[in-house]
Amino acid sequence: NLEVVTTLGVGGFGRVELVKVKNENVAFAMKCIKKKHVVDTKQQEHIYSEKKILEQICSPFVVKLYRTFKDNKYVYMLLEACLGGELWSLLRDRGSFDEFTTKFCVGCVTEAFDYLHQIGIIYRDLKPENLILDAEGYIKLVDFGFAKKIGSGQKTWTFCGTPEYVAPEVILSKGHDFSVDFWSLGILVYELLTGSPPFSGADQMMTYNLILKGIEKLDFPKIITRRPEDLIRRLCRQNPTERLGNLRNGINDIKKHR
Repeated sequence: NLEVVTTLGVGGFGRVELVKVKNENVAFAMKCIKKKHVVDTKQQEHIYSEKKILEQICSPFVVKLYRTFKDNKYVYMLLEACLGGELWSLLRDRGSFDEFTTKFCVGCVTEAFDYLHQIGIIYRDLKPENLILDAEGYIKLVDFGFAKKIGSGQKTWTFCGTPEYVAPEVILSKGHDFSVDFWSLGILVYELLTGSPPFSGADQMMTYNLILKGIEKLDFPKIITRRPEDLIRRLCRQNPTERLGNLRNGINDIKKHR
């Protein structure tokens, strides 16, 4: 009963179509994932994990999965249609955001993380490309291919994430937990305020080396004022146990930061 309205995006995995129910004014985003691409890139586990995790989630700050189905060529995910576009596109067009806009974006992500962590899910892939806006301008997390359910006090060792956003303990294979999401939140604050992430080398290894040197070695540009700088430095502590969000008051420390 679905008809394609337009194509929202195309990638190596396949495409995302805006679809509507025939004879009704109800729209969805349909992610069409090529089975061949999934097999070629050994992503079967990621796709299954994403489906399983999204089925458990009910948060206004996470894109909603309605159902999945498949045919000979594709796996389909019928998702909530968020027609405000990608935050990444907006950031690219504007260059950078002011503090008020950044605070709003980070507030939405913090609410998403609060919900996910309470139900035992680490996100592990925060970046502007994975944040989309709904029709009212609220931000939602998409793409749960790297998300993982872990128990309280547990760690996981999978190396994953986008190089500029990867926490030091992931690079060092020390095992990681929910605090990697707080690290990436600090990186996001920096990127939204300046237009580029704080650690970015000519290649992945150089980027990882910069991350391991730490935020302490970094001179912040003048565009970042004292309070956001304090938040970034406290979120991006090398030691995960010292990170804001991972202290005694948990994520409330981030929410209350002024």
